Amino acid sequence: MPEQAVAVAGGIIGGILLFVLIGITAYLLWKKFCRLLSYEKLTSPVKTTNANATFQDQSTSEIQLKSTRSRSVPFIIPPTLHGRDWINLTNEEQVQEDSDPYMIPQDGPRSSFHSLAGAYVVGTINPELYKFPEDKSETDFPEGNIGRLWFSIEYEQESERLLVSLIKVRKLQPPADSCSPFVKIYLLPDERSYLQSKTKCRTLNPQFDENFVFQVSSKMLLQRTLKFLVYHVDKQKKHHLLGQVIFPLKNETLTGDNKLVIWRDLEKENLEPPSEYGDIQFSLSYNDYLGRLTVVVLRARGLKLQEESHAVSVYVKVSLMNHNKFIKSKKTAAVLGSPNPVYNETFSFKADQTELDTASLSLSVLQNIKGEKTHLLGRVVVGPFMYTRGKELEHWNEMISKPKELVKRWHTLCHST
Repeated sequence: MPEQAVAVAGGIIGGILLFVLIGITAYLLWKKFCRLLSYEKLTSPVKTTNANATFQDQSTSEIQLKSTRSRSVPFIIPPTLHGRDWINLTNEEQVQEDSDPYMIPQDGPRSSFHSLAGAYVVGTINPELYKFPEDKSETDFPEGNIGRLWFSIEYEQESERLLVSLIKVRKLQPPADSCSPFVKIYLLPDERSYLQSKTKCRTLNPQFDENFVFQVSSKMLLQRTLKFLVYHVDKQKKHHLLGQVIFPLKNETLTGDNKLVIWRDLEKENLEPPSEYGDIQFSLSYNDYLGRLTVVVLRARGLKLQEESHAVSVYVKVSLMNHNKFIKSKKTAAVLGSPNPVYNETFSFKADQTELDTASLSLSVLQNIKGEKTHLLGRVVVGPFMYTRGKELEHWNEMISKPKELVKRWHTLCHST
C-alpha cells in the first residue's frame, strides 16, 4: 500500500509540473506573437479615431500625398516622449508646446505593454534628401567642349617626389573618325623634358591609369606648373595636338597624406607665333550687382627676358585707372626664370557701373633681377572706346555684355601703351 501511495503522489506532482511548463511556454509564445503584431501596426497606415480625427486625418493625407512623389519613411514619436503635446503646422512639422510633463496625451494608438507600439506617426522623412550628390563630371559637358582629363597628384615630403597619376580622358574631338591618343606631361618651367603615357588605340575615351614621378624639392614645388598635352596619332604616325591642361601647383596643399583627384577641361593651344614682346592671357568679369570688376591673370608666353636664369623673376602688375588717374594696383606672385609663366591668380576691384565708360585696366609684365632695377617687358590696356581699340575694346565690351561671366582672351604686349 505505501508503495502505491508514493507512486500516485509522484504522478500527481509530475502532472502539475508538466501543466505549469506547458502554461509558461504558451504564455511566452503569446507574448512574442503580440509583440510582432504591434510592430506590424507601426509600419501600417495610422488609423483614425473620433478623439483625434483632426490630427490623424491630416497626417495620413500628408503621408499619402508624399508617397505619390517618393517613398518615405514614417517619423515616429517614441513612447518616452508621449508626455509632451504636439501641434500641427502648415509646413508639416510638429512643434512642442509647454505642458505638464506627467500628462499623457490621448492622440495616437496605444498598447497595453511597454514597446514601440506606444509610438505614433507625426510625419515622414524623405530618403531622397539624404543621398550623396551625383557625380556629373562624366555627363555634363559644356557646349564646344573638346575633352576632359582626370588626374591625381601627391607629394612625398621625405623623398621630395611629386607623384602624378594620369587616370583618363573623355569626349575627345579628333580631326578624323578614329583616334589613338597619348599624353605628354611637363613640369614647367622645364619644357625640355617630359614624361609620356602609352598610346591607346581607336578610342575617344581612353583609360590610362598610369603613374609618373617628378623629382622636385619642396621649396620649388609651389613655383612649378603641370602641363598635360593630349595628342592623336594618325595612320601616318603623325602627331596632332588635341588640347592641353595647365595646372599651377602654388594654390594646392600637397604636403602630408593628401592625394588630390582633379579633372579639367582641355583647352586649345594658341598656335599663333608669339608677338615681338610676348602675349598675355587673362579673363575679365563684371558683377553689376556688387559693383565688382574681376581680373584673372592666367599666363604669358614668348616673353623676351633680359637674362634667362633662376635669379630672374617675372610678375604681372594690374592697375585700375579712371580718367587716366591711378586708383589701385595689385600684383601676382613672381615666377622664376620662365619666358612662359603661369599665374592663375584672381584680383577684384570696386568699380561702379557708371564708371565703366571712364575706367580702364593696365596689365604690365615686369622682370626683376636681384640687385637691379625692375624692367618692363610689356604692357596692355583694356577699356572703353575712350582709351582702346581693336581686341582690347572688344574684350571690354564683351565683359559688359555678359555680366558675372568670365571672358577669356589673349592680348599682345607692347611698350608704347
